[in-house]
Amino acid sequence: MAKSPKDHLEDAFNDLGMDELKKFKNKLCDRKKGEGIRKAQVEKVCDAIDLADLMVRTFTSTRAVPVAIEILEAVGCNEQAAELKENAVQSPPVVQSRPDVVDHAAGQLPKVELALADDWHKQLHLVSCSQEFKNKIIKEKGQEIYQVKEKKVRKRLALLINNIDFDEKAMTRRGADTDENNMEWLLKELDYQVVKHKNLSAKDMEKAVKDFARREEHAHSDSTFVVIMSHGKRDAVLGVHYSSSNPSDTFPVDNIYRCLNSENCPGLRDKPKVILIQACRGGETGRLWASDGEPEEPVKIEGDDFVHKEKDFISLMSCTPDTKSYRHVENGTFYVQNLVDVLMKHAHEEHIEELFRKVLQRFESTDMMGSYRQMACKDRASLPKLFYLFPGL
Repeated sequence: MAKSPKDHLEDAFNDLGMDELKKFKNKLCDRKKGEGIRKAQVEKVCDAIDLADLMVRTFTSTRAVPVAIEILEAVGCNEQAAELKENAVQSPPVVQSRPDVVDHAAGQLPKVELALADDWHKQLHLVSCSQEFKNKIIKEKGQEIYQVKEKKVRKRLALLINNIDFDEKAMTRRGADTDENNMEWLLKELDYQVVKHKNLSAKDMEKAVKDFARREEHAHSDSTFVVIMSHGKRDAVLGVHYSSSNPSDTFPVDNIYRCLNSENCPGLRDKPKVILIQACRGGETGRLWASDGEPEEPVKIEGDDFVHKEKDFISLMSCTPDTKSYRHVENGTFYVQNLVDVLMKHAHEEHIEELFRKVLQRFESTDMMGSYRQMACKDRASLPKLFYLFPGL
């Protein structure tokens, strides 16, 4: 039976002397590429097996070997680096779709299955809707569905805000850049021009949403998406300056709806507005699977004269109130992975509420979530009609 990357790592680490092993662990903590492992984690490593396990859990089986080779060469263990490169690179890799992850609460090593492979969004593609299906739905549903403008005349906009780097370094959202890339990719595939912002304070998030609501293109659009990804608490998203000494840097979720309602954003009146928020709404921080939550210790109608003020909204939150949302330090969040995957595979034939139900169904799988349970939450829905995206048309 072919050895796994973890087996090869164990072999390499067993060949190191005490001094060499110490140098390796120190270098592992000092990596400057945003992939270093915290000293507290390394200090718990007792032997080669523990170190190999930590490497695979942190970097995944695909990246752990190249990282190990890089460090071995940096500390002068060229012989072990060459042997690891020869043995691990030439032998067939063992696919590990369910890597070990530390259970912070139980102190055990449960199995947690990644939703998808690291390069899943490159391997898959958005399934296009056929003109026949669109004609059929329009004929059958008629006034029950939102009008979708022809591609050649519409101007769709989407807002994407992603907070990664916070003043408190312990709050850095590693893996969030993967979510950003995947979500931007999907929105563009759905024919939305993406207005993107990164690392905003609460005040800047408010301004970004207000400016977006004023965009003239909305008058020529048929819908919009607003995506915000950050740390959060129950009813707010945290700005990058949030800390124990600055707890006021929070952006209330209510403000998104207020900025985009019929009064403040007439260009999107009677048009579907999809709000997607990846952030905790309570809970504690995790370990390999990080919690996008507020850390406890930051150091470590329309009529003659009447219009519904708030209508045509639907949102999907990454978790239910008072609970946490998990993020892998390289592959991003369960929420974004499953959301993007469901829309790619089913948006050509399902309306948005059914798509969201399919996402929720993914989170019902205990095999996938293991001990790291979360449930996405459809919230504040006021869509009186069915919203079909008709991708490709």
